[in-house]
Amino acid sequence: MAIAAPRVTIIGSGNAGLTAAYHLSLHGCDTCLYGAPGFTGPLDDIREHGGIRALETLNGVNLSFAGFREIHTVTDDIQEAVAFSDILILPVPSFAQLALFESMLPHLKDNQMIVLLPGNYGSLELRRRQKELGYQQDLIFVDAISIPWACRISGPAEVAIMGIKEYLPLAALPASRTGEAITRLTPVMPLPLKALANVIAAGLENINYGGHPLLTTLNMGLLENFRGDFNYYKDCCSTATARAAAVMEEERIEIGKAMGLELVPELEAMNSLYAMECETVYEVNRTSETHGKINSAPDSSEHRYITEDAAYLLVPCKEFARLTGTATPMIDACLTIDNAYNNVDYLATGRNLKAMGLDGLNIEEIMAAVA
Repeated sequence: MAIAAPRVTIIGSGNAGLTAAYHLSLHGCDTCLYGAPGFTGPLDDIREHGGIRALETLNGVNLSFAGFREIHTVTDDIQEAVAFSDILILPVPSFAQLALFESMLPHLKDNQMIVLLPGNYGSLELRRRQKELGYQQDLIFVDAISIPWACRISGPAEVAIMGIKEYLPLAALPASRTGEAITRLTPVMPLPLKALANVIAAGLENINYGGHPLLTTLNMGLLENFRGDFNYYKDCCSTATARAAAVMEEERIEIGKAMGLELVPELEAMNSLYAMECETVYEVNRTSETHGKINSAPDSSEHRYITEDAAYLLVPCKEFARLTGTATPMIDACLTIDNAYNNVDYLATGRNLKAMGLDGLNIEEIMAAVA
């Protein structure tokens, strides 16, 4: 008797959503891909082409996991998507997590797993909203540090996969269920999974923390005037901007220490995740084969490297720094400039303590709440 393929639902039809649907299908899963209202164009493309193709090359550069896969189910019906599998993966920007989760909530049942790629403390906000709306399902939330792939949609029903991490660190909410989450996710995910202490650690370990918001902020004039016509990682990281990023990296490490977390330094994490042996983060950005294939960059201050990574990575860091009395002049400077760029107050509109359901708690109470 044939063993049934594992089932997984992908919520979101952007770069990472299409890549996840393709790669998890390639990995042997029956995959359901959901596109929300207003984002169904990629679904129509997949139906027209009969599946998703991953390119072998792009602009003369060899890519990973080339091939073609049919997708088991392609839908814009959220009830159908939620019912398809007990593993629901959201490879979407942080600012899309809450709205998608709210559409899922009436259809969710006990023991379903909500996997956020990246997490960026999203599990905390989703748990808060579930309680606020009076839903009682026993759900497992999982925050990963990022998506597994460097990837782009390259055409209709077509993706370019530049590379994949060596492994993916993650944690469940509550942390007591991380082992269970990894056991259930291992047959589905196409790379090894590594347990982190809790979802606070998962947020603080996101490797986009310094490389995205700060480098984008420091290079904004050229990025806007030349419409992002750069290789972001090579061209926007200089020896001077790398020194500034190193200062902000020290602030992250100090916040972790103040919360009782021993965080992995950025250089060590990048070398480990991408199988490199670089001596500096500057060298990582200049020589990484995976990132070197991405010949594009932000072209405005509205790019998600600011609207997501400042609002959903730097804001929580700033909130935790305030609670622990940790000085963060570089985070403060970056947020101040980004606020001015976009005429917004990210500390008020981003993933602050209130959004995470942690307002009024001290550090000890917060760590107990995620245990």
